[in-house]
Amino acid sequence: MEDSEALGFEHMGLDPRLLQAVTDLGWSRPTLIQEKAIPLALEGKDLLARARTGSGKTAAYAIPMLQLLLHRKTGPVVEQAVRGLVLVPTKELARQAQSMIQQLATYCARDVRVANVSAAEDSVSQRAVLMEKPDVVVGTPSRILSHLQQDSLKLRDSLELLVVDEADLLFSFGFEEELKSLLCHLPRIYQAFLMSATFNEDVQALKELILHNPVTLKLQESQLPGPDQLQQFQVVCETEEDKFLLLYALLKLSLIRGKSLLFVNTLERSYRLRLFLEQFSIPTCVLNGELPLRSRCHIISQFNQGFYDCVIATDAEVLGAPVKGKRRGRGPKGDKASDPEAGVARGIDFHHVSAVLNFDLPPTPEAYIHRAGRTARANNPGIVLTFVLPTEQFHLGKIEELLSGENRGPILLPYQFRMEEIEGFRYRCRDAMRSVTKQAIREARLKEIKEELLHSEKLKTYFEDNPRDLQLLRHDLPLHPAVVKPHLGHVPDYLVPPALRGLVRPHKKRKKLSSSCRKAKRAKSQNPLRSFKHKGKKFRPTAKPS
Repeated sequence: MEDSEALGFEHMGLDPRLLQAVTDLGWSRPTLIQEKAIPLALEGKDLLARARTGSGKTAAYAIPMLQLLLHRKTGPVVEQAVRGLVLVPTKELARQAQSMIQQLATYCARDVRVANVSAAEDSVSQRAVLMEKPDVVVGTPSRILSHLQQDSLKLRDSLELLVVDEADLLFSFGFEEELKSLLCHLPRIYQAFLMSATFNEDVQALKELILHNPVTLKLQESQLPGPDQLQQFQVVCETEEDKFLLLYALLKLSLIRGKSLLFVNTLERSYRLRLFLEQFSIPTCVLNGELPLRSRCHIISQFNQGFYDCVIATDAEVLGAPVKGKRRGRGPKGDKASDPEAGVARGIDFHHVSAVLNFDLPPTPEAYIHRAGRTARANNPGIVLTFVLPTEQFHLGKIEELLSGENRGPILLPYQFRMEEIEGFRYRCRDAMRSVTKQAIREARLKEIKEELLHSEKLKTYFEDNPRDLQLLRHDLPLHPAVVKPHLGHVPDYLVPPALRGLVRPHKKRKKLSSSCRKAKRAKSQNPLRSFKHKGKKFRPTAKPS
């Protein structure tokens, strides 16, 4: 690399408080995007930067933003005002951007305040926060525009730095009109950064709208880590049933180790897959865009803490082709997430993901890149395994063509797996697939929604005023998503492929005995009629009084 002396953060002229925060985060050297973008940003230039998911784009704009704000604070006394604005396409990304900025501002938290206004349900409390004029505001274009129109947020006289993160998703999420309206509320002169994983037509359109004589950074790095860090495989399944059979074998025999993300193309498929795996006592959870943000964040948190080893999700790109100026996510019932800001393929911070399994083939090369970007992050190894039907091989070729670029070698290697060795599991797979009916899927989704209603903080007051409705909801007919057959959770040794015996250990659930069961067991062992090992107190007749 050129300018080897500029590789460290300490050579960038940053505030000591920022350097201390960077040290606490364990970053010894900047990533490629940080090394190139931060010095240019500190010079006051507009930036259009492309870097792959997980490459440190958030810190690449957060560090110069904080440096600018701290420089303002150390000079002559200036009026408190909103000087930084970060636009992101989803609520989850807004929460994560806020978290990263706050971590970097750990040692200057009194001087720099950050507000997240992406959640529509907290508009009243957000207005109170905005009245105090935080230094940086993070949110989606729709929420920022709403506050601008209500005059709870004013930027025309104060904004100095605008960041558009994940720029290539903003238009596809239907924010084009909001973004154009929002720009009318900004000053004529400000510094701007566009950060994106890909350069498409939408990014070019944003460039014309927002940037002024920008420096374009097309970093000479692959969009995904190299083969020494990220291994990418494809496996051709002759039928849909083969896909379910292979997934069952991989997870039940623990051939995929560590945490994994399963990507499918529709919400209905998510629940079908979850109910299928439940038949074999393989715990998974569905990240459902229909659920509130707090519930989705709770699922991600549980996954990160190890409560689940497997999350099933759809992503933003699979909801259909981008429609300019229209919100996506409205479509056939049951197939698509209802919240256009609920996509999870990009930016969501899943920790320590060992494997990404594309159970359904991604519809676009970009979708593949964003899915694969969930693993092999921060120099950790990862695996991507894509299930392919014979009819999908042409489409897979298009994805591989984009990934290979000028290097024409194969990117997705064949996954060496002998399907004939797991034929013994096929009858179990068919048995489980028959149990997962459309009615079972419908009831599984209803059960989740019912739980949300019962535990909703928003509905608490309503249920206090209408106890009859709460009673009806609680005592509604029980929902039975799918009949779980206990014998399917156990894998007899004779079914394990000979080559894998002794190497794998199928999941075995140890049932903890409840206190009542333990007492019953103890009582049974001490019953003289059932055991000859009873050791009770010997009967001693009392002496008769003389």
